[in-house]
Amino acid sequence: MTGHSDLTPEHIARYRRQITLGGFGRPGQGKLLDSHVAVVGAGGLGSPALLYLAGAGVGHVTVIDDDVVDLSNLHRQVIHTTDRIGTPKAGSAREQMLALNPDIEVSVVAERLTWDTALDVLREADVVLDGTDNFDTRHIVSAACARLDIPHVWASILGFDAQLTVFHAGRGPVYDDLFPTPPAPGEVPSCAQAGVLGPVVGIVGSAMAMEAIKLLTGIGEPLLGTLGYFSSLTGRWEYIPVTGSADTVERLRTEDPPAQVTAAPMVVSVAEVTCIPDDAVLIDVREPDEYANFRIPGAVNRPLGEVLEGTDPPELTTDRPVVIYCAGGVRSARAVAALASRGITGPVSLAGGIDAWLDRQG
Repeated sequence: MTGHSDLTPEHIARYRRQITLGGFGRPGQGKLLDSHVAVVGAGGLGSPALLYLAGAGVGHVTVIDDDVVDLSNLHRQVIHTTDRIGTPKAGSAREQMLALNPDIEVSVVAERLTWDTALDVLREADVVLDGTDNFDTRHIVSAACARLDIPHVWASILGFDAQLTVFHAGRGPVYDDLFPTPPAPGEVPSCAQAGVLGPVVGIVGSAMAMEAIKLLTGIGEPLLGTLGYFSSLTGRWEYIPVTGSADTVERLRTEDPPAQVTAAPMVVSVAEVTCIPDDAVLIDVREPDEYANFRIPGAVNRPLGEVLEGTDPPELTTDRPVVIYCAGGVRSARAVAALASRGITGPVSLAGGIDAWLDRQG
């Protein structure tokens, strides 16, 4: 980044509230205009981050997302609109960013980031923002940024709480220092399972954009070596020191991660169905508060923890088909596998869980 010394009258008109800031000024704005930021994920965290990066005048933004806009996204993924349901999120985000600021360049990568593509996709970026919600991609982003020596802004949401930090291999900790290996499938609930309120991702996604702006312009003190923990129910941030390991960085820079950094697969194959038979017995293995919010009519609640501990649902003593479901199909698959390992092979998992079932009702 060389600095955009010759700001045009249009630049001054658009960005003058930023240029007026002491310590930012024309040099800061010039650095933003000359910058390239890659944002992995155009969902809850990516939405506010992308809008504020565009509004601030980051000259080139690359949006990476392989998903499409869904109605259930819109309460928090504010870069998308109802008329874009069913369209790729990356393209939808680009359209909204250019509507806000047509003077920037927005590139789109409408595919999942893999290790085979990550180095090429991220190579030209000055900063990478990771707003993804899966551990595979987070580890791939971490390894690619370490290899390319790019600072890496990361955040995650769980229920009412959130985490935010900056990683930079060789200058501070990396993602793998905090999370060396992915958890087992279903061990950490997703937003679909735990729920999320829009303002929480709005606050944290905006904070991600601010961290990127600090890194790009040199103002302030980025959260490098510090994990910010936000509780939306109290409105408070807490800050926790984080240390890194040179061995972790060396491993990331010399050993290619696999295409998917997943936990070991289940040893028992899981039978699935997409449609529920009319006479099926339905078992909901979500937590009681999830079950109380909404459920498939006629289902009984037998939380996954009870099944994994060895309790066989009494509903299994039937000649009718048994369908087990959860939010998205992960926990129900674990329940079916656990039962199968005990010799109970009749139950099947509902692929896509109640989320897919609810979508089909519409």
